[in-house]
Amino acid sequence: MGLETGDDAAVYRLRGDLALVQTVDFFTPIVDDPYAFGQIAAANALSDIYAMGGTPFLALNVVCFPVKKLGTEILAEILRGGADKVAEAGVALAGGHTVEDDVPKYGLAVSGTVHPDAILTNATSRPGNRLVLTKPLGTGVITTAIKADMCPEEVAAAAIASMQALNAAAARVMREVGAEAGTDVTGFGLLGHALEMAVASKVGLRIEAASVPLLPGALELARMGLLPGGAHANARHVQESVRFAPGVPPELRDLLADPQTSGGLLMAVAPEKTSELLERLHTAGVTAAAIGEVTDESGIIAVT
Repeated sequence: MGLETGDDAAVYRLRGDLALVQTVDFFTPIVDDPYAFGQIAAANALSDIYAMGGTPFLALNVVCFPVKKLGTEILAEILRGGADKVAEAGVALAGGHTVEDDVPKYGLAVSGTVHPDAILTNATSRPGNRLVLTKPLGTGVITTAIKADMCPEEVAAAAIASMQALNAAAARVMREVGAEAGTDVTGFGLLGHALEMAVASKVGLRIEAASVPLLPGALELARMGLLPGGAHANARHVQESVRFAPGVPPELRDLLADPQTSGGLLMAVAPEKTSELLERLHTAGVTAAAIGEVTDESGIIAVT
């Protein structure tokens, strides 16, 4: 599995009962605290393996850093945050690569394993499936407000905690209950990743806007216009395929396109398994909600 469906990671069959899952992800700081940034970047990279139904086992650091300008103390804290998160996931951190750069960047290359019959892709959802989303939306809006020094402390803290959280428990429940398709929600926003699923699966999706979980304060900040540039780009990218009901307010439309960092998992599950999936996610301490369904209107996202 490579680029064909826009899935979260590459998958390479090693033998009949074993496949290798690989991904790489890194980005510039989105919060001021270097330790928190390291944790968020690591959780974000690991998420791609979880989204494919895989189990990560090995990670390598990817670092670009202006050592001459910022010294090594900040870098050490970034790496400590990443290492602690990787350890929390039960993954071995075995080195990596660093380069001198004008702008700090950090992330991971991650390897995982999956049984070839258990690979979860975004191309296997079916009409009638229910859509379940873990983790609330709003990290793009909130980190934009943080950078503008316009974010209440408690709002920032909730967003950072969400971004630091691993998707490991959500992925485990997703596998055990038997979700039919899945992806993680990151830079393309909920609408962008939902559209990838719709196109890859040759289906449509209906999203109930009022059911989508949001981070505390995200709606108010969106209403103030504190949108990252990526939200506008995401909205333009999906505009030909998204049909909004008249009653969906502009700020909620913006949040559906908000680029997420270390976001949750979007799962398609059979209707009869939806209650079990939600119950087990909540028991595992995972925020989750049913947000819509898969339709037969190919390539169209209806937001009601």
